[in-house]
Formats: sequence, C-alpha cells, structure tokens
Amino acid sequence: MDKQKVVTASPPRTLGYYRAEVLIVLGLSLGQSAVYAVVNLLEKMTRAPLASQTTTLNPVLNQREVFDFVYQMLGILFALVPVALVLFLLTSTGQSAFRSIGFTFSRPRVDFGLGFLLALVIGAGTLGVYAAGRALGITTAIVPAALDEYWWTVPVLVLSALRHAILEEVVMVGYLFDRFAKFGWGIWTTIFVSAALRGTYHLYQGIGPGIGNFLMGLVFGYVYSKVKRVMPLVVAHALLDIAGFVGYSLVGPAIGIGT
Repeated sequence: MDKQKVVTASPPRTLGYYRAEVLIVLGLSLGQSAVYAVVNLLEKMTRAPLASQTTTLNPVLNQREVFDFVYQMLGILFALVPVALVLFLLTSTGQSAFRSIGFTFSRPRVDFGLGFLLALVIGAGTLGVYAAGRALGITTAIVPAALDEYWWTVPVLVLSALRHAILEEVVMVGYLFDRFAKFGWGIWTTIFVSAALRGTYHLYQGIGPGIGNFLMGLVFGYVYSKVKRVMPLVVAHALLDIAGFVGYSLVGPAIGIGT
C-alpha cells in the first residue's frame, strides 16, 4: 500500500496576516517598550519636574556581584530573542534573511566607514539635543551606566551596547521596512513611522531624547532606503552606545552628561 504524503497548507500571506505579525513582533519587543515608556513618562511628569529627575540606563540589578553579572547577561540574551524571531520570519526559500536586510559583513568598507560617519554626526546631534532638553527642562538627567566596578563591567557594557544596536536596527529598520512595504506604504511613510516608534520607546528618558531619537530614526531610515543594509546602522548605533556607556565614567561628568 502506497504511503500518501501529507501536505499541510501554510497560512495565507495576506495583508491581514502581515499586520497581525507586525503587531505580535512589536508587542513582544520594542512596541511593548514604547507603551511602558509613555506610561513611565507620564508617571515622571506627574511626580516632579523632569529636569529634577534622573534616568539610569544600565543600573545594578543585584547587590551581589555574581548575581548582578548573571542578571545582566540574561537581560542581554533574552533581549535578542525578538531579533532571532524576525530573522526567522524574514527567511524565504532560497534567500537568507541576513543577506536580504544586509545584516552581514560582506561590505566592510561601507558598513564601518558609513557607520563611523553616522556615529559622528548622530553623536554630535545627540549631545546638542540633550543639552537643549536639559536647558528647557524636558529631559531627565541621564546616567548611561551605574554598574559597580568589577572585572566584567566594561565587557558587559559593550555587550549591552551591541544588544541595543542589533535589536533596534534589525527590528525597527530591517524587519519593519520589509513588512511596511508589504502594507503598500511609501518609503517616507515607512521612515516616519519607524522613526516615531523609535522616539516613543525612548520617552522614559524625557521628551528631549524622544525627539532626538525620532530625528536619528529619520536619518537611519533614509540611509537604509539608499544602501539597503542594516549593518552600517548597527555599527553606528553600537559605537554611540559604547561611547556613552563605557566613556561616561571618564568624560561624562566633565561634559554635563548625567547632570
């Protein structure tokens, strides 16, 4: 008796399917962060003036060194699960998701050259927006890192920077630009919505960082629309966060960061 092959039908990839997929991905990752950031901002604004408050980006998670290290590493690891999810969702027959969004090192000159240039431009703009936000009273004092000094402090801060860079650029740019195109959206609508989401999930730091990250999202989105690669954005974002997290203890107070 011949064995019959069982054929299972995959879900139809309709517009409704992609909308549901995007909502689920955002609900599990940065969309959830955006909701919490808005609520956190409202809570801060109703408690005291934003200028009088402090936001710590990399706090101590446990007073005991070994458990602080474990919690820090677990936080970094599980934050990257949505990246694995969207790469899985973007994978199509015969095409690697890594290649389709340019999340590879196949063009190192473009990736590192453009990434370094973007980091310089965005870095200078970030300091300006932060200073303006503090002067206007719409930004909290930001402490990029408040970890105790252990042998693993710098490596963990570097990994934390890489975590933020990979998560935000792969999900907010590589994934969303692909899915928004399937919605039938134009490139400028896509860039604007992605940038708006980026700004929203930074509002827990104050209104200033929300505006600054929105502008950063516009620049990153435009660059991606031209080069079709997220790696330069990952490099730029990682350099910015490494400079902020690791360099804070050396030059932060001198230039007014965290005050």
